[in-house]
Amino acid sequence: MNERFLQLSDVAEILNISSSQTYALVRSGELPAIKIGGRGQWRVERSELEAYIQRAYEQTRAFVLANPLGRGETLPDEEFPGLRG
Repeated sequence: MNERFLQLSDVAEILNISSSQTYALVRSGELPAIKIGGRGQWRVERSELEAYIQRAYEQTRAFVLANPLGRGETLPDEEFPGLRG
């Protein structure tokens, strides 16, 4: 079953980042989340995570366009396959 809400540990695993980095994204408001239950556990809606990922792609594209590689520099295709062509 595809759960609607994810724990921060699930988000960290999906993004391949640490739990503390995930918590920082949530606390900064960059990744919208809710606090639920008596102990106030954080949950991220799957659709919010997907929207965050799309924003990150857009920001990365803008950065790459604004900061082109210098002369003689190359970018390995296997490292960033979506940025070519």
